[in-house]
Amino acid sequence: MTIPTKEHVIYVDEQDREVGTGEKLEAHQKGVLHRAISVFIFNKKGELMLQKRAKTKYHSAGLWSNTCCSHPRPGEDVETAARRRLQEEMGFTCDVKKVHHLLYRTTFSNGLIEHEYDHMFIGESEVTPILNPEEAEDWKWMSPDALKKDIAEHPDIYSYWFRLALNDILAKR
Repeated sequence: MTIPTKEHVIYVDEQDREVGTGEKLEAHQKGVLHRAISVFIFNKKGELMLQKRAKTKYHSAGLWSNTCCSHPRPGEDVETAARRRLQEEMGFTCDVKKVHHLLYRTTFSNGLIEHEYDHMFIGESEVTPILNPEEAEDWKWMSPDALKKDIAEHPDIYSYWFRLALNDILAKR
């Protein structure tokens, strides 16, 4: 299992105003509200690029999720973070546009707590990603209808935040 120890996240209030910074792992151990980003890349057919999170991730390992997600670094704006993480996780970049945000809190089976103000971005690309194996172990394109059906039948194979955000993201497209 890969546990982040040196990365820092931006602590925020419920209006996304910065209130400090802290270590990423500590934020997830204590459930501190922090800023996050999620990227959803669609192709010209309207299919969404999914990634299967690496089995070594410290939470939601091996689950299918949106194209990429992470946290801005202290001093980094959310759009820059979205592009950076798309490159780091999936090996490509493209234009992205912020379309939504999601404030949520959940506790995972390992005791870690995800409490995030998540800025959501969409983009369009036709590329074949080059996966960073520390982040993602697989990927696929999936149509919105097939995806919604599969989530209804197998919710436990998808990340929590992805299930929460999907309908809003599809409506913003």
